[in-house]
Amino acid sequence: MSAAPNVHLPEGFVLTPEDESMHTPDDLVNFNESVYCSGWDPKLKAGVWMRLGNRVNEGHAELSLVAYLPDGRLACQFKRPKISHNDAFDAGGLRYRCLEPFQRIEMVYEGELLVLEDPELLRDAKALFASAPRVQGSMRLEATAVSPAHGGEPTSREYADHMLYGYDFSRGHFNQHVRSVGEMVVGDERIPIDGFGWRDHSWGPRFWQEIWFYRLFMVNFGADRGLMLLRNNLESGRTKRLGVVLVDGEYEEVTDLDVTTEWSDDQEPVSVTVGFSTARRRELVHGRVLRMAPLRNRRKAGDETLVSRVAEGFSEWTWGDRVGYGMIEYIERVQDGVPVGYPT
Repeated sequence: MSAAPNVHLPEGFVLTPEDESMHTPDDLVNFNESVYCSGWDPKLKAGVWMRLGNRVNEGHAELSLVAYLPDGRLACQFKRPKISHNDAFDAGGLRYRCLEPFQRIEMVYEGELLVLEDPELLRDAKALFASAPRVQGSMRLEATAVSPAHGGEPTSREYADHMLYGYDFSRGHFNQHVRSVGEMVVGDERIPIDGFGWRDHSWGPRFWQEIWFYRLFMVNFGADRGLMLLRNNLESGRTKRLGVVLVDGEYEEVTDLDVTTEWSDDQEPVSVTVGFSTARRRELVHGRVLRMAPLRNRRKAGDETLVSRVAEGFSEWTWGDRVGYGMIEYIERVQDGVPVGYPT
């Protein structure tokens, strides 16, 4: 099968325009098909990410969005709306459309938002939904490609080393740096977004607790420069160091990377220094968290409740004389109250 236009394929992967459409669920109870999009305005130092994951074999979707407002507040929503099919991304007020494969998508949320002065309230979901102020609002992003789409689905297990997460978590996955334009409406406030961001599309089995711990960085430095860097530490002790660097419209595969994190007293990342290598360059980039959304995911497994922390940090980055914005995402299992990857 030939490669689709505007794609960057790891060895042994396939990705076609049909992968922008919905995939037929298999029989696994944890089959998930999800989309994610973000947009960050560099002048306002504000923006939003939105995610919708169809878990049709469980009868619901996962809806998550967090908007980082210019005045420091967060506006957010988390739902599990019921679904009965995997024919579209449209649940709980969040809709996603592919307007042109690997070139342009739209993601829109309309509905209630929780508005937080203090993001610490996110640590306790029960308290969050009981006490957070609520307003009507909307989030809209139109994202246009500034890079190829990267990823796809491996043609056989021999190429599993090139997968970001592995066969048991999002077997199919592609991602892309984008130009993001849109608007955040929070009550009576209208906040434009004119900047850059990231989008991805995944399908296959997914339990969040399959991740032992990872450090993921998704950053834009304008239309011509960006990075997606992942250090994925497996429970076996093995570490995968993967990603792509966008330079002048082309992706370069990451061949190695090192991550150094400074931590808060709450064991959340405050700043990071990442060294990475490609076949063409070796660079050092620095990121600092502007605002953190400290999230959690829980799942019952027999008599045990498995917990993962999901630290979502809107961040500012420097790469030489360039300044960029994006996300620092640390996901990891929590055991005896401590994230398993802390403090590495």
